[in-house]
Amino acid sequence: MPRGRYSLHDPHDHTPLAEEHFQCAPGPSGWRYVSRLTAPSGDHLGSVDLALDELGRPIRLELHAASWQVRGAALDGVTWVRTDPTGTHATEGNARAHAFTGSSPAFLIATARLLRLTPSAPATRVRLVAFTDPVLAPLTVDQSWTLVEREAHATDNGPLTVDEYQITALDTGEQHAVHLAGDVVLAAPGIELEDLESPPSALD
Repeated sequence: MPRGRYSLHDPHDHTPLAEEHFQCAPGPSGWRYVSRLTAPSGDHLGSVDLALDELGRPIRLELHAASWQVRGAALDGVTWVRTDPTGTHATEGNARAHAFTGSSPAFLIATARLLRLTPSAPATRVRLVAFTDPVLAPLTVDQSWTLVEREAHATDNGPLTVDEYQITALDTGEQHAVHLAGDVVLAAPGIELEDLESPPSALD
């Protein structure tokens, strides 16, 4: 069960945004990731709880940020309910999308599990609903994912397989690289793995 800490920063000017303390594990129904976020000051910022089924589809998502809350799942595409800080207004949303995304590293792992790409596979298009900081506003985005390279690295615990993905935002053409090892993000724009207490779990 990987457990550790990511640091999140602005990918453009590297301003520190948060630290995300996480743990994740494969389970009988798929995979689950839970985390809590703290500001550079140490204040609590929010939390992530994401569960996937064996095909990589989100069966439960719960996000908290700035007193806003989102609960979602794969249902008729994806469906979610967003509640304001007062708890009096809840807005339901639905989109013909494959899954969710956001600033948490969890969503990169989740999309990789959903797509299950191989190095020889062509670029794959995916539609996602992003919940944007700081108020978890929903935004539908289209991306293209390509598994560029898969390399095995020798470690004290045996070989570690690292996948390099190229992700393209289809609305802007902006591209960036993401490196994953099993269910841990090794490097991605705005994300650094600062601490890892146990080896990653395999993606399959």
